[in-house]
Amino acid sequence: MKGHSSLNRFRIPRHTKTVKIHILNPLVDRRWDELVTRHPRSSVFHHRGWLKALARTYGYEPYVLTTASAGEPLENGIAVCRVSSWITGTRLVSLPFSDHCEPLLNNHGELPEFMNWLRAECDLQKWRYVELRPLLADGSGYGLQPSCSYWFHELDIRPSLEQIFRRVHNNSFRRKIQRAVRERLSFEAGHSEKLLDEFYRLLLTTRRRHQLLPQPRSWFRNLLECMGDKLQIRLTRKNGVPIAAILTLQHRSSVVYKYGCSDERFHNLGGMPFLFWRLVEESKASGAEKIDFGRTDLNNEGLIVFKDRLGTTRKLITYYRYTRTTKRGVATLRDSRAVQQFFSFLPEAVSSAASRVLYRHMG
Repeated sequence: MKGHSSLNRFRIPRHTKTVKIHILNPLVDRRWDELVTRHPRSSVFHHRGWLKALARTYGYEPYVLTTASAGEPLENGIAVCRVSSWITGTRLVSLPFSDHCEPLLNNHGELPEFMNWLRAECDLQKWRYVELRPLLADGSGYGLQPSCSYWFHELDIRPSLEQIFRRVHNNSFRRKIQRAVRERLSFEAGHSEKLLDEFYRLLLTTRRRHQLLPQPRSWFRNLLECMGDKLQIRLTRKNGVPIAAILTLQHRSSVVYKYGCSDERFHNLGGMPFLFWRLVEESKASGAEKIDFGRTDLNNEGLIVFKDRLGTTRKLITYYRYTRTTKRGVATLRDSRAVQQFFSFLPEAVSSAASRVLYRHMG
């Protein structure tokens, strides 16, 4: 984030037919924190810490679009990041590396004014596109065109632990959880640097196994610093050796499972199912009502089945875009598995360094 001067990239406030759209900096304007705290559709991805981590790690510029002028109470807001890339083009995304990000509005009738502003600004600024990633779209398309769709998975943890345990798949989870208990796997949870180091080593191993470029370590370090106790790393060991870990984020009654990793040499010990069950137990004890298991590509049958067997429910979510023009020669790294595969085969130190450069173009 380059400070308030970067807001001058926009001509603000820009008039629509009936209202003015104003822009605020969510990293310094406390009104945004207050809206996120009270709005029923806010999520951890609206949190100042998440936006700050995106800015620190990738240089993205976060803004909030609102009808409230300076000094007025904030009643609505759409969080966006300006992604500038000479490889993939400049665009406005709500939000990069976030599974979903609802517009925080009072009612659906406010959307047309924001969408008119976004389309006009996209044309004026010559951005490649504007993208929204809603969770609860009503089918109207938010005035934009459908871009891509995913399955979204969520686990209701309001029933008793006994009821939840009966719902999980017997062979994939119940027996493996019981095996982990018999193996006396140790368990640790927290957000220490030591846990982060162990988590990241497992992540490098897992991403290489899946032939994917790992996220840069700085991303997780910044998340740790910016999210505080809203972030938890849960890790299990066998005889002191880390064998599986997950990273979660929490906002009010929702816990988000964001990253998971493991050492395949120990898969038969049930480390990941054991961690998921500990996640359920601890989330329920904290007062949470649901666990957000994020999005899954529609063609990733293995991951879809895995999440289904956890007892989750799934629904289709769709991202929407306004594309100013189709520009030949503009790369799409996020969709290029070949690029990720190439870097995944490099030594870990090189792969990790490459991720710091390439991921900022992928948001």
